[in-house]
Amino acid sequence: MNVSHRFVIISAVFATCLITANIIAVKVASFGPISLPAAIVIFPLSYIFGDILTEVYGYRSARRVIWLGFACNLIFVVFAWVGQKLPPAAAWGDQAAYQSILGSTPRLLAASFIGYLAGEFGNSFVLAKMKVLTRGRWLWSRTIGSTVVGQGLDSVIFLTGAYLGEAFFGPLMIVYHWLAKVAIEAAATPLTYTAVNYLKRKEAIDTFDDKTDFNPFLVTD
Repeated sequence: MNVSHRFVIISAVFATCLITANIIAVKVASFGPISLPAAIVIFPLSYIFGDILTEVYGYRSARRVIWLGFACNLIFVVFAWVGQKLPPAAAWGDQAAYQSILGSTPRLLAASFIGYLAGEFGNSFVLAKMKVLTRGRWLWSRTIGSTVVGQGLDSVIFLTGAYLGEAFFGPLMIVYHWLAKVAIEAAATPLTYTAVNYLKRKEAIDTFDDKTDFNPFLVTD
């Protein structure tokens, strides 16, 4: 596949949403009686762009972008840690604030990385399979159905791994987090339709993964 500028833009925005979500996820926000990570306001966008990538360009291309997003986030985490370890200047008094926001614990990072990979690959796999089964019809069923699975995996893995044992954590936090992300995906369905139809027309492509190897670790085919 020849890489178009549209594919590059979508991939860049996908990675940016992911990195931003992981930065702001350290804050737990209050929505009335419900406590959710602040990343709830942006992380679902990565799934929307993931849906667009899989629907238009296919699972193979989405798989590469998912690993690209993982690599970009890993680079950020490594150098945020390096920045934390550098000795602070005597006149700079914000070392504690830096560590509080950017000094993620290994537990939170592990939960984030594993939840991301499981959720994104689950989302892309379900969407690609449903597209073949529905013969390309009912896009809304694929975007919402794949999000139910992908966001479910991510919510369970990330929230349990990151916050188990915290006073605000409980099963309802997972349920509310999952429902909120699915609701955002459903609300964005008209925009997803618009983006998908535009890209299919401009790129002259509509990929069906009927002969695709869905091994998530196969990135060179």
